[in-house]
Amino acid sequence: MVNMYAEERQHAIVTRARDLGRVSVAELAGRFAVTPETIRRDLDTLAERGLLSRVHGGAVPADKLRLAEAPVDTRDISHPEEKLAIARRAVDLLPHREGLTLLLDGGTTTARACALLPSWISMVVTNSVPSAAALSARGDVDVLFIGGQVRGITQATVGADALSVLQRLRVDVAFLGSNGFSTAHGFSTPDPAEAAIKTAMIACAREAYVLADSSKHGVDHLVQFAGLGDVELLITDRGLSASALSELTDADLRVDRA
Repeated sequence: MVNMYAEERQHAIVTRARDLGRVSVAELAGRFAVTPETIRRDLDTLAERGLLSRVHGGAVPADKLRLAEAPVDTRDISHPEEKLAIARRAVDLLPHREGLTLLLDGGTTTARACALLPSWISMVVTNSVPSAAALSARGDVDVLFIGGQVRGITQATVGADALSVLQRLRVDVAFLGSNGFSTAHGFSTPDPAEAAIKTAMIACAREAYVLADSSKHGVDHLVQFAGLGDVELLITDRGLSASALSELTDADLRVDRA
């Protein structure tokens, strides 16, 4: 597709982004036989007009990228039955061996695992203030709380101090939450500081499970913290459609529907 006016090319880019959910600079440059710099200027123009939202390496439709983040108390009452089923399934899938160490991310789905964890887990590491309180109140599981700056909206610690601790840890399994997931953008969250913590958690775990209800499928937030291939398993609920399940498994992601 060559010799197009800029306006024609930009219209085609928006159409393609809406059809596919995401476009990349490299793919568009080859498709339209122009330089990557030309495509970047097109994407910047379309973003200024509110038609696309820029993401790393490309763009997504403006109505797809989520920048807002709901407070933890609001999220806690959303899809409660699905979240509990997901947490139960995640605990059931834990390797059953004495001395297991578990890393628990902040979030309303991961938090539901606190009351379900078996006492044979030797240590739970968490950056979640509510989860640390719930686990320490049990009295039968050792808890290591990762200090740092507490984000009020998620009640989880972030920042350099928390990252420094995570970089020195090695745990068996990590349970992570995610604000959104898709084949195009992987697992994502609105806040860069939260994303950095989640990425570090994956790096220090032998196995990483993402716990996310099906309403988060197809939702892209600002920052990707992991690609689909960076985690061992996505645990979601049966609200995930068969077509969505097929799309994710075709992208080599293991999916378990609780």
